[in-house]
Amino acid sequence: MDLFTKGKTEQPLAWRMMPGELDEFFGQEDLLGPGRPLRRLIEEDRIVSLILFGPPGTGKTALSRIIARKTRARYISLNAVTSGVKDIRDAMVFARREKTILFIDEIHRFNKLQQDALLPHVESGEIILIGASTENPFFALIPALASRSHIFEFKPLKASDLKRVIQRALTSPRGLGEYKIEIDSDSIDFICNQAAGDARKALNMLEIAFLTNYKDGVSPTIITLDSIKDALQIKSKYYSEEEHYNIISAFIKSMRGSDPDAALYWLARMLSSGEDPMFIARRIVICASEDVGNADPQALQVAVSAMFAVEKIGMPEARIPLAQATIYVATAPKSNASYVAIEKALEAVETRPLQDVPAHLKDAHYRGAKKLNRGIGYKYPHDFDDHFVKQEYMERRMSFYFPSDQGFEKEIKKIMNKRRTA
Repeated sequence: MDLFTKGKTEQPLAWRMMPGELDEFFGQEDLLGPGRPLRRLIEEDRIVSLILFGPPGTGKTALSRIIARKTRARYISLNAVTSGVKDIRDAMVFARREKTILFIDEIHRFNKLQQDALLPHVESGEIILIGASTENPFFALIPALASRSHIFEFKPLKASDLKRVIQRALTSPRGLGEYKIEIDSDSIDFICNQAAGDARKALNMLEIAFLTNYKDGVSPTIITLDSIKDALQIKSKYYSEEEHYNIISAFIKSMRGSDPDAALYWLARMLSSGEDPMFIARRIVICASEDVGNADPQALQVAVSAMFAVEKIGMPEARIPLAQATIYVATAPKSNASYVAIEKALEAVETRPLQDVPAHLKDAHYRGAKKLNRGIGYKYPHDFDDHFVKQEYMERRMSFYFPSDQGFEKEIKKIMNKRRTA
């Protein structure tokens, strides 16, 4: 029996194992579990325009094929990578004759012009659109098209779901069921961990492990953890535009929340996914000022130094000063008093009458300034004890900065309270 010439093995294992019925679909229980709205729409053939988005290998294309089998409507499938406006127009020929579902895989690849071409047909109900995308439609699609579709988010599969996918592939005649295969639970767990919620990747890894261990005429085929590691090179890291924003958000919030371990994890995720290290460095600088501020003024210096180091030395060594700055900012005492202060000051400028500069503070370094009363009465603080003297610096006194009790800002608070009551 020649494994590599058998007809069914011409198709990848992941394609052969794509579920054909809802009962074969693993994962997305919140969308497709018994009695859930999306499942009912499919079972009752009452499909409306849908956008299915989420990471690769979570079942979006598989679900579209299930819909194709169950619907009584004409079903047309396009891929946005290879299709254009002409293909949309051709689909409309059928849509004018009968109920038509138009499935567009990777719909986020359509440009604005192509999406605009779809819009009137979706809006009028000529077609029922089902779009699949790895990108958040609120980022990737024009607002008018996104707003006219029901949007469902597909989540990465849980480890338990991936195990069911693998077990079905090992036993199903469509998969590897006719071959005697021995694989232990540790090896399956390793595949599930490496797949990171992607069923297609899990099946691809299983298939590679099988093909590299299969010997014609030798049974059983034994797949060990070491043989899987030899066959697999690197874990794929999904990093969409939305994930870019989600992970940097988690990174900043972890530093703000004083959790250096979580901050380092998100830093590692960004670096391993190819994020621009200068983008990360700039965010650390902002966090050092916004969330640490004068509770530890050294944090800003450490962050700026790290940014300078990243610019000068580049990756991969830049990961070290980035990690140092991340840890420093995460473990520093926290205060957002500086951030709050400038926001209040800006609000005052925008919403209240503008104050004139008091005469004694105006520039007096030009001929004739004294005749205009510029600078008259100004008290030079360094001429007084403690280098401080009470005088007005605004026509109408306003307070914006209120130091916290954290870190060095506690000392600033004592000084300011003393001077404000002087």
